[in-house]
Amino acid sequence: MSYLMPSEFVTKMVDAGESKLFMATRDAFLRAFMAGGILALAAAFAVTISVQTGSPLIGALLFPVGFCMLYLLGFDLLTGVFVLTPLAWLDRRPGVTISGILKHWGVVFMGNLFGAITVAVFMAIVFTYGFSTPPDEVGVAISEMGKDRTLGYKEFGAAGMLTVFIRGVLCNWMVSLGVVGAMISTTVGGKVIAMWMPIMLFFAMGFEHSIVNMFLFPSALMMGGDFSVWDYMIWNEIPVVLGNLVGGLTLTGLTLYATHVRTGAKRALQ
Repeated sequence: MSYLMPSEFVTKMVDAGESKLFMATRDAFLRAFMAGGILALAAAFAVTISVQTGSPLIGALLFPVGFCMLYLLGFDLLTGVFVLTPLAWLDRRPGVTISGILKHWGVVFMGNLFGAITVAVFMAIVFTYGFSTPPDEVGVAISEMGKDRTLGYKEFGAAGMLTVFIRGVLCNWMVSLGVVGAMISTTVGGKVIAMWMPIMLFFAMGFEHSIVNMFLFPSALMMGGDFSVWDYMIWNEIPVVLGNLVGGLTLTGLTLYATHVRTGAKRALQ
């Protein structure tokens, strides 16, 4: 069958988390670098389509192409390893430690960051003809997006910080379902459909994804965005990373593991 039962694909999630933790550091970094770059290019594509059509919904409909590409190629996003690797520790897989998980997260974070920033430089060059002209229409849209999603939260203080954190939680609830979707089916078409739906939802709803933001905000800064690196880190990247961790792990990883692997005792019929 092309569809796997939940008990089967959740076991695959645990196996995948264990496998990633014992991967060579160079491989973990390279796969993360490529994932960050591909997702960044997909984000640039989605913004371009949104600007050209005047419809953000069309951009959201097409954005998942990058996510599907990178997972079909076996690359890794931090948002995905947030979900999978702790399950190997919960399942008491031999050799899996908290320190090993944190180290792997650090490697993937840096790989995603370098990949996303590389594409940010490339696209800033494209949008400004090698920094020889002001940014084009798409570049201006990215610059404004960077300002709105940093200073826009800062304006509301603690309420803004809570909002960006919750948007990060909701984002990785959906993104992690996309990661799971790659394991639900054994066919390429089935995997793509299962991944496409939640990724489209997160992008259309304007939730905050830490890796997408590693592209959008550095690119905006390169093109004269009216905010600082400090604004980006404090009012977006840090709370979004934390929100992504909480959302993916609690709302997807732990719930699936608790109900499909460590199931409760069956009730007796009265």
